[in-house]
Amino acid sequence: MTEVVDPLVLIIIGVVVIAVATAVGPKLNIAGPLILVLLGLGVSLLPFVHVPEIDPDIILVGVLPPLLYSAAVSLPAIEFRRDFGPIAGLSVLLVLLSSVALAFFFSAVIGIPFLLALALGAILSPTDAVATSIVKRLGISRRVVTMLEGESLLNDATALVILRVSIAALAVGSISPGQFVGSFLWGVLIATVVGAVIGYLNLRLRALIRHSAANTAIGFVVPFAAYLPTEHLGGSGLVAAVVAGIVTGQGSVRWFTPEQRLSDELNWRTVELVLEGAVFLVMGLELKAILDQNLNRDGGAGFGVALAIAALGIILIVRAGWVSILVWLQSRRARGRQRNRLEQFGTRLDDLADAPPGGRGGRGMQVNPAHQERRIASARRRLTRALADLDYYQGRPLGWKHGTIIVWAGMRGVVTLAAAQTLPRGDETPERALLIFIAFLVAVGSLIIQGFSLPWLVRMLRLDEGDDEGVDRADQQRIDDELREAAGAALSAPGLVRRDGSAFPDGFAARVGARFTEPPDDETTALARDMLELRLAMIEAMRGRLLELSSGGAYSTAALRHALAELDADEISLQLRLDEKDD
Repeated sequence: MTEVVDPLVLIIIGVVVIAVATAVGPKLNIAGPLILVLLGLGVSLLPFVHVPEIDPDIILVGVLPPLLYSAAVSLPAIEFRRDFGPIAGLSVLLVLLSSVALAFFFSAVIGIPFLLALALGAILSPTDAVATSIVKRLGISRRVVTMLEGESLLNDATALVILRVSIAALAVGSISPGQFVGSFLWGVLIATVVGAVIGYLNLRLRALIRHSAANTAIGFVVPFAAYLPTEHLGGSGLVAAVVAGIVTGQGSVRWFTPEQRLSDELNWRTVELVLEGAVFLVMGLELKAILDQNLNRDGGAGFGVALAIAALGIILIVRAGWVSILVWLQSRRARGRQRNRLEQFGTRLDDLADAPPGGRGGRGMQVNPAHQERRIASARRRLTRALADLDYYQGRPLGWKHGTIIVWAGMRGVVTLAAAQTLPRGDETPERALLIFIAFLVAVGSLIIQGFSLPWLVRMLRLDEGDDEGVDRADQQRIDDELREAAGAALSAPGLVRRDGSAFPDGFAARVGARFTEPPDDETTALARDMLELRLAMIEAMRGRLLELSSGGAYSTAALRHALAELDADEISLQLRLDEKDD
């Protein structure tokens, strides 16, 4: 008689294994996810181990939304905006090309209907957000990492919409190209709208709730709150979770307190650790059951292995061709002559600003001076951002080495495995066990082959860009100068007040303003308390300036987040000292 182990015991063991693998991986120079896949593979082959079939909805609904949401919250928005074009190409057009290429291959070799082959192609085409965690520790250019993260966050939507439409069309027998495109556009549109609304409501609601535990509880349900209604409306719930995460991450500086930001960072980091590890462990554990289903077919499992190898080859060939075009276009963009045109535009703005107010506008119309100043200021902001973007493209150009990494780092993962198990059962899906076996081999094979060889490839290409991963010290120094200027301007402003709205004593800011960055004495005097309050007011002014800088594009996301973390830590420390004085 087989003894059933208490599920709670399995969960405890799993969490411990995930934590140990994550801690041991760097010491062995092996990514933690790869260790977990291998552990799962080994355990699944033990004769006394029986792994029950896992409902794919547990992964698609219970695991992926919070994982993608967490990744979107921490996504570097400035760099994501700059490379949104190539990211969209990788996550939409490349998935479509790969799906169609694989569909022709499977339809011809296996003899299954084209729509079913297209569904399998969609299952195999998207890279995995979890799998890209392997790339982050290799010291690769931040630009490459951002592109891979952005691709893996968005291409799930393309793949799952193609899968959904293909299965629906398979049930009725056919679908027109117009219906296919319409279903795809609707899925993305409704997901974007719902995700943005949920993200905004999350910001406003949590800004009103100061209870830390209650605030955290609300944060945990946001990805599901975005996912469920979107799926009900026929959209992509995963895209909605991603959009909600991007809105939350970019609005947290304005709406959340330092404690909330710190709490969110730690909580979601823990959630990512457990969920990522769990899905990789499950991938390994399911090997035996999937293998057993294919051993009894004619030719054994060899036919499925050969198809999986061929499919992975097609995926890499199509990806290499597309990335080659992408790198060529981006290199042209970096070498373009845009700077001269932008500088000439800046000169015209200067001439327009120096012109006498109330001059004549086009077609003899009178120009309102205030309106003209606003238009010039807006044009200057756009010009500054365009110049900063150009500096970014020229300072971090993409070459063939980066393209090679982008191709080889596009690993498949848990989305492929979970989506394969959603294929309909019965006569609608002939050779279902074989198709799931192919999906599993492509996912695990790409993780193991590409994941283990990626560090070697980075070393061979001599992509020594570790410094690019950290905070740019020049950027940080410039941000510090900007924040000090903002603090000095706030000191001389007439509206400077304490947190409760009361004014500081007359002349106090002028007397101690130059010393606001120095630690105040610990005496419980009115002067000491006012110095603490003054420092908090300066931090608020600095954070406001930082918010303005974050929209200009002149500084990297890493530098901006480092400055924000310093301000948050300083504010938390000051608030604790003020609370002690109140006691």
